[in-house]
Amino acid sequence: MNPMNRYSQIIEHVFFRHYEPQLDEVCFERDELVQAAQELQAPLPKNLGDVIYTFRYRGSLPDSIRVTAPPGKEWLIRPAGRGRYCFVASRLTTIAPTPGLADIKVPNATPGILTRYALSDEQALLAIIRYNRLIDIFTRVVCYSLQSHLRTTVKGMGQIETDEVYIGIDNNGAHYVFPVQAKAGRDVINVVQIEQDLAMCAAKFPGLIRRAIAAQFLGNELIALFALEETPHGVAIVSERHYRLVPPENLSAEELAAYRMSSL
Repeated sequence: MNPMNRYSQIIEHVFFRHYEPQLDEVCFERDELVQAAQELQAPLPKNLGDVIYTFRYRGSLPDSIRVTAPPGKEWLIRPAGRGRYCFVASRLTTIAPTPGLADIKVPNATPGILTRYALSDEQALLAIIRYNRLIDIFTRVVCYSLQSHLRTTVKGMGQIETDEVYIGIDNNGAHYVFPVQAKAGRDVINVVQIEQDLAMCAAKFPGLIRRAIAAQFLGNELIALFALEETPHGVAIVSERHYRLVPPENLSAEELAAYRMSSL
């Protein structure tokens, strides 16, 4: 059986065990994935977490589940403590680049040896962002990488992992914390990751201004960056920029003049 088909059957079975019309939240225990596989007589996944990961970052939930979401919302899977998850109806579920958004050219400062050996994954993307100071450019705040792959526990969410954490200071002396989530290839940024990052910052850095950053590698040295904040209606995208890394000689005088005028 195709793993995606098997995962779809398992997650569908678990969802409809608890679903009732008009619900905005459907919760389940991790062990129910095992029960569902047994009841369906489907091979049990070697890694139970891969079922959840697949529907968060790689594929859509089955149509049978998606059509039950309230108007204007979609289901996402949110952690709800140790071994517990909830399907939650949300207005924003994934962070996707806007097609056709103009590129901003940035002289590529990535060391040549890194470019030669970098893999097209999240870690390579984080290194490219770091060497090119893209978080500083995007936020207009002087930023410093504090830690990569920060793993911690957040009350009510369980264990979380943030790809990278930056600390920043602006020209007024205010301090910021920027948790960064990065995705490459076919993986997508799920809004749950942003919620977790902001919750982590509230718990670990309560005195700092919190701004979540999402990064998506679009290929051909093109990187989309998003700034996200908490609102009364959930996480919202505040700004989005697409940065194209180019050799310095590929920036024309006309382009530099246009950038100068746009910043006035």
